[in-house]
Amino acid sequence: METLEFQAEARQLLQLMVHSIYSNKDIFLRELISNASDALDKLRLAKLQDGLEADTSDLHIEIEADTEARTLTVRDNGIGMTREEVVALIGTIAKSGTADLLAKLKEASEKKGDAELIGQFGVGFYSTFMVADKVTLVTRKAGTEGHGTRWESAGEGTYTIDDEPDAPVGTTVTLQLRPKDEEDALYDYADEWRIKQIVKRYSDFISFPIRMGDETLNSQKALWARPRSEVSDDEYHQFYRHISHDWSDPLEIINMKAEGTFEYEALLFIPSRAPHDLFQRDARRGLQLYVKRVFIMDDSKELIPDYLRFVKGVVDAADLSLNISREILQQDRHIQMIRRRLVKKVLSTIKDLMTSNPEKYATFWREFGRAVKEGLLSEPDNHKPILEIASFATTHGTEPTTLAGYVERMKEDQEEIYYLTGESRSQVENSPHMEAFREQGYEVLILTDPVDEIWVDAVPDFDGKKLRSIARGSVDLKKDEEVKEPEGDFAPLLGFLKEKLDEQVKEVRLSHRLTTSAACLVSDQDDITPALEKMYRAMGQEGPRVKRILELNPNHPLVAGLRSAHERGADDAALPETAELLYGTALLAEGGDLEDPARFAKLLADRLARTV
Repeated sequence: METLEFQAEARQLLQLMVHSIYSNKDIFLRELISNASDALDKLRLAKLQDGLEADTSDLHIEIEADTEARTLTVRDNGIGMTREEVVALIGTIAKSGTADLLAKLKEASEKKGDAELIGQFGVGFYSTFMVADKVTLVTRKAGTEGHGTRWESAGEGTYTIDDEPDAPVGTTVTLQLRPKDEEDALYDYADEWRIKQIVKRYSDFISFPIRMGDETLNSQKALWARPRSEVSDDEYHQFYRHISHDWSDPLEIINMKAEGTFEYEALLFIPSRAPHDLFQRDARRGLQLYVKRVFIMDDSKELIPDYLRFVKGVVDAADLSLNISREILQQDRHIQMIRRRLVKKVLSTIKDLMTSNPEKYATFWREFGRAVKEGLLSEPDNHKPILEIASFATTHGTEPTTLAGYVERMKEDQEEIYYLTGESRSQVENSPHMEAFREQGYEVLILTDPVDEIWVDAVPDFDGKKLRSIARGSVDLKKDEEVKEPEGDFAPLLGFLKEKLDEQVKEVRLSHRLTTSAACLVSDQDDITPALEKMYRAMGQEGPRVKRILELNPNHPLVAGLRSAHERGADDAALPETAELLYGTALLAEGGDLEDPARFAKLLADRLARTV
């Protein structure tokens, strides 16, 4: 026998479970049954796809309660585990987002909330320590010769592991139950009635029989094969929780059924909140794939595009091979057809929510809009349906707007949809680029998600209206009484500034977009933005540095004074420093980074010192 220590994060999680004050401890049994169901699926899959020699004629889950010994046992005849797998899967938490999980679990515990997050990170086994003083696991991997493995722990930071000579294939988990304490929501989990109630509530849809003595406790009915009218919302919600490990109810349920030359059924769920790992590359994503009610694959990415990775659910195809591989899935035309139809259905469902349930839609877009906009880069054919369900912050009030709403409000002489990207709403709203647009009442979209910097260049237009950045190219907003400063009066100053700032800017010109600021920086129409340039550098893609255009407000006192000073003496030593300060303030005003902050601060301090 060997005694080992849990990984540090696992020890913290164990302490939360052992000293748990969660009000819903019943879910430990849901987690054990879910793990057993996964093990049975894996065994059947290994036999189908890998040719593993195994008896799958009676795959099942068995529950046994001993009221006198105060034990509860959950047993399956599934794939089982090797000694190494037991240590890796139970002794450590090899999952991303562990710190996030612990923080959220601790917060939920302090608030005496339900254990909403247990299972979400694949650590549901640890929930057994909410109800047990000691947990024993005996397992043997299918297809292996010799002995199995016995694991045991009291949840105090260490566990023992040893060989188990007579272990059958599969996994058996035995809990030494704590004394009943109803004030702490700790019920008698050796009570058969309680066990039956929990199984019916949380695990009725499990596709394998869950037996207790001679009785099968679950109906094993595939929810996706039953008419919507025959399934209660609670049944759908429990099934969603089973496949998603999300304790919240789904935002929307989508049923699909296709008959004819190629038949399939689908049951999809749109969650009500984004998972913690929505933007993590190693997160599990994809739909469950079944063939004729037989589980084939848990996370089939081929069935749903990455920008809809938050969608959970099941697809059951009637005409696929039971031993279909991921490589074949990628090329299978039937799978591609299903994928297209699923995408169309999900996008149309969201569009319907916009009118039928605006509150649900607002929740959806708040949680998943950033991911959905990735589809504007990856699926050009779906630009229109994606743009139709998108919402954006805008200078027209505080509520987000659709592009259709923006177009309806456009001025008669306006031909383009104006937008400005930035890191935050306040930064965008206070940008010098906004000044003339605000003064003349032009609405501007406020785009602050990182993906916004990229998709706006991939989408040519919406409803025939071109999308136009107000920080790119020249702007010539039509004014009722437009009085333009003669460029010639400023030509000497513009040439001087271009010479002094040659390393920073490609051009210096007068501006028609500024009303109160002295200067701003503008990108050429076809140049990438500074934010996009910074993103590429962060990804290790060092490209050529793009120079920008410095625009001056001819009506600003600083610019007028600078022109006068240049006319009095172009060789004035203070003028180059003023040029640097003017460029630096324009860069800072848009949230840019100074190349030499220390020099800028010194120039500014010296200039201020001469004025006091």
